[in-house]
Amino acid sequence: MKTIKGPGIFLAQFADDKSPFNSLEEIGEWASKLGFKGVQIPSWDNRLFDLKKAAESQTYCDEIKGVLAQYEIEITELSTHLQGQLVAVHPAYDSMFDGFAPPEVQNNPTARQDWAINQLKYAAQASQNLGLKTHASFPGALAWPYFYPWPQRPAGLIELAFDELAKRWHPILDAFDEAGVDIGFEIHPGEDLHDGITFEMFLERVNNHQRCNILFDPSHLILQQLDYLAFMDEYKERIKLVHIKDAEFNPTGKQGIYGGYQSWVDRAGRFRSLGDGQVDFKGIFSKLAAYDFEGWAVLEWECCLKHQEDGAKEGAKFINDHIIRVTDKAFDDFADTGASDEINKKILGIS
Repeated sequence: MKTIKGPGIFLAQFADDKSPFNSLEEIGEWASKLGFKGVQIPSWDNRLFDLKKAAESQTYCDEIKGVLAQYEIEITELSTHLQGQLVAVHPAYDSMFDGFAPPEVQNNPTARQDWAINQLKYAAQASQNLGLKTHASFPGALAWPYFYPWPQRPAGLIELAFDELAKRWHPILDAFDEAGVDIGFEIHPGEDLHDGITFEMFLERVNNHQRCNILFDPSHLILQQLDYLAFMDEYKERIKLVHIKDAEFNPTGKQGIYGGYQSWVDRAGRFRSLGDGQVDFKGIFSKLAAYDFEGWAVLEWECCLKHQEDGAKEGAKFINDHIIRVTDKAFDDFADTGASDEINKKILGIS
C-alpha cells in the first residue's frame, strides 16, 4: 500500500487580478502558508501559466518548478478543463462555451475545436517537460442535450455521438501516450462522460486506450445519487486523479436532482466546503489507501455558502487529517509462529 500525496489545491477558483492570486509565485506562497504541498494549475490562465511556452521550452518548465519549489510546493497536474470542453461542443451550447476560447476563434466552431485540440497536445508535451504523469481534463459533450429520453431519441443517435467523441479524442490520447501521461477525465454532469456507464461507452470506442482514465470527484456523483464508493471499487484501476470536494443532496417535496432551474444555494443538490457536506471521506481515503492510489489528494473548492479563502484554509487541514499513513506491518505480526513447508505439511496432516 502507498500513502497518498497531499494536500494539493486546484487553483482555478482562486486565480484573480488581485494579489496574491494573480501570479504563480504569489499564489504558491499563499498555498504553502495554508499547508498545501501541491498545486493543480489551470493551463488556460495566463496570469499563472503559459501553456504553449511550457510545451516548447524545458527552461521555462524548470523555472516554473523552481518558483514553486522555494515554497516547498510541487505541481500535481496541469488542467485543461476548459479546452477539453471545447473538443466537443453541441451547437446548442456554442454561444455559452465560446467564452472559453480566445477571441480569434469565437463564432467559428471548427476553428475553436482545432484550437482546443492543439491546446491538449501542448498540455501533453508540457506535462512531460514538467515531469508529470497525470493530467486533468473534461471530454466535452455531443449527446448531453439528450440525456433524458424525451422526446424519444432516434435509434443510433447516442452511438453516433460517442463514435464522434472517440474519433476526436483518440489522436489526443495518442499524444499523451507518447508523452507518458495519463488523462483523467472528470466524470461530471454536462459532459458525455458523466457516470460509469458513459465512461465505459467511451473507453470501448477508444479501444481501451491506456491513457484514458478517470478524475474521481465524489461531489458530482452524490448529486446524481450514484454510489461513489462502489464506483471506486468498479474503476480503481482507471482512477488516476482525485478532486476532494464535498456536496450535499437534500431532496424536498418540490425538487430533486434536476434542481428546478434554481441557483446553487437553492438547489436540493449543492456543493459545500470540505466537512460541511455529506460525502463519506473516511470511506474514500480508506479506499484510496487500500487500492494503492499513487496520485494527489487535491482540494477543489466550490461552495455556495462559505468564502473561498476559508474553504481553502479549512480544506488543507481536512485533507491532512484524512490522509492515511499506511502501515508497513500486519497488526498480528506479534503472533507470528514462523512458517516453512515442513510446518505447513504438519498442520495439514500431509506426510
